Parts: sequence; C-alpha cells; structure tokens
Amino acid sequence: MARRRPKAAPTRKASPPVTSNSSADDRDAAIRRARSLFLDDTNAHGCAESAMVALASAFGLPDAEDSSAAMAFNGGIAYSGSTCGAITGAAVALGRLAGARVANHGEAKRTARKLTQALIASFDAEFGATTCRVLIGLDLATDAGHRAFIEGGVWRGACMRQVEFVVGSLAPLANESAWLERVRAVEADNA
Repeated sequence: MARRRPKAAPTRKASPPVTSNSSADDRDAAIRRARSLFLDDTNAHGCAESAMVALASAFGLPDAEDSSAAMAFNGGIAYSGSTCGAITGAAVALGRLAGARVANHGEAKRTARKLTQALIASFDAEFGATTCRVLIGLDLATDAGHRAFIEGGVWRGACMRQVEFVVGSLAPLANESAWLERVRAVEADNA
C-alpha cells in the first residue's frame, strides 16, 4: 500500500525585516513590538509568544505573527516555573533564523544552540536566574500564585523587563553583518 505524501504547506510571504538607519532603531522597534504584544489588554500573548513574534518579525521570517510555536512556553514552560518564557520564545526565533541563514541543518542547529547559550548566560548575569519561578517568586501552577502574578502586576514589571532584554539583545541579528559578528563571537568563546 502506497503511503500518502503530506500536502505541502502553502508558502507564505516573509514579514519584512525591521529596517532603519541604525541597529539601535531596529532594536527599539523590536522592543516596542514586544511591548505592544505583551502589554495588550486582551492578554493574548505571554512572554514567550511576545519575544518570539517580535524577534521573528524583526528577522523578517515567514509567518512571524504566528505565535503558536511558543504558546506552551509561557510561565517557564506551561506555568511549570522552568526556563523563562522570554528565553524559550527567543530560542524558537533564533532557531528559525539560523535555519533560514545557515544552509546545513546540523550547522544551523549548532549555531542556534551557541547563540541561545550565550543569551542564557547574559540573561543570568543580568537577572541572577533563568527560571521563571525564581525570577518572579511565584508558583504560576497554583491558582493563588497565578492570581498574585496577575493582580500584583509582576508580569507588567519584571516579566516585561525580561522580554525587553532578550528582544533587545537579539533584534540586532536581523542585520546580516551583526549576525555574522555574533556567530563568530560565540564560536570563538566555545573554541
């Protein structure tokens, strides 16, 4: 019996990358995009989704507005308090960018991992931790913890700063020369 081949997904046009006269403008535009998603009154996008969409948009990746790949990463992966959703959402965007820029799949994975490792190290240096539960001091898996998180505004303060940090750190990679420079730097650090 012949196996059916899955239908190819329709190709979608890539979002135009954030463009401006300077990488600082690109960075600021990506941060504004992340803020608009994260602080929207509908609460449609959590930390992981906001970081991923803002970066995918800045990078000009196809389907940049589709946040579904990062939905379960909010709250340290499904509210488990594990790795901060800003980091995991950014890792998804980095993987997609590496896949778009590096032809060899194995090399793309290696590059995405090294860039993500560097992000994790800088995040930890900035905030003193990388896990959601430690960063916010609450257990989002409980009703009381989640209620305190929302009502106390932790997400508008601490979480927003973390999303801004990862987006601001990585948005400049939309520029090809900044990308190459950063890749060379993480490769040299790991040599």
